[in-house]
Amino acid sequence: MQPVVVPIEVLRPSDSPRLDGENREHAKVLAESEAMQVPVLVHRATMRVIDGMHRVHAASLRGDETILARFFDGTAADAFVLGVKANITHGLPLSLADRRAAAMRIIASHPQWSDRMIATTTGLAAKTVSMIRRCAGGDGPALSVRIGRDGRARPVNCADGRLRASVLLREQPTASLRRIATEAGISLSTVRDVRERLIRGEHPVPPRQRRKALSESDDRPGRAQPEVAAAARKLCAEKGEGQESLLLRLKQDPSLRFSETGRTLIRLLSLHAVGEQERKQLLDAVPQHCRNIVAELAHACAESWQEFASWLDEQDASVNH
Repeated sequence: MQPVVVPIEVLRPSDSPRLDGENREHAKVLAESEAMQVPVLVHRATMRVIDGMHRVHAASLRGDETILARFFDGTAADAFVLGVKANITHGLPLSLADRRAAAMRIIASHPQWSDRMIATTTGLAAKTVSMIRRCAGGDGPALSVRIGRDGRARPVNCADGRLRASVLLREQPTASLRRIATEAGISLSTVRDVRERLIRGEHPVPPRQRRKALSESDDRPGRAQPEVAAAARKLCAEKGEGQESLLLRLKQDPSLRFSETGRTLIRLLSLHAVGEQERKQLLDAVPQHCRNIVAELAHACAESWQEFASWLDEQDASVNH
């Protein structure tokens, strides 16, 4: 849109991302520079300045009554985002506090945006945006998908989709990867990764995503459904990922076989690697009056092993990234 001349008196102060407002000294510098030739950006519906408030102040200092402006037609929330983007790319830089506050506001107005998309808008790291999102709390609706920088919608936690894809790959071996991706609700590249993991005899869900899924409550949208997880475990077993084959691999590993601690680990894992038939026999052997005690001890053991597994996953993730 071509810039137009607008009377300064009709312009309203910007909904600025700057926590401390505009810098008067910067406006004085602009009043004496050629930057005044750059049009300001104005939200047509409210006549609020989106980008260029310092130039408006500078024009007033020079005694100008008009200024060049371009209009933006959109929502107030989108206008704020546009203002943040503009202040990141040029002009007086936003402080870290300004950018963090802007990220928090964009998370509230655009909860469907991914951390990376908000990070690109605010000039923050994606991990910082993720932390701000967690600190902001979960008062808004739980979203199962977020929109990325490329405009594509992706699941917040695709562990469930990966598990569904692994089941579909087994049940529909001749189906195209694109069809599997559509039915599982994940991207084509993710389906391809799931297939390659299964061929290598690995779990369809990477360690970091498995840990994230386990940490979420049972009623979270991203949590894998029990029947899907069970089917995926069955598929992994068919691909050679059963407990017996895994234990055999560990027992053949020299780094574990030739150390006392390694042998202890293998013994403990062997004791806890209970098959379906053995589990049924153990359940039948527990007397009624001992069930609460056995259950409590089993829960304690499970929690201990879960913490151990999470620690290993974290170490593995740090090495691979």
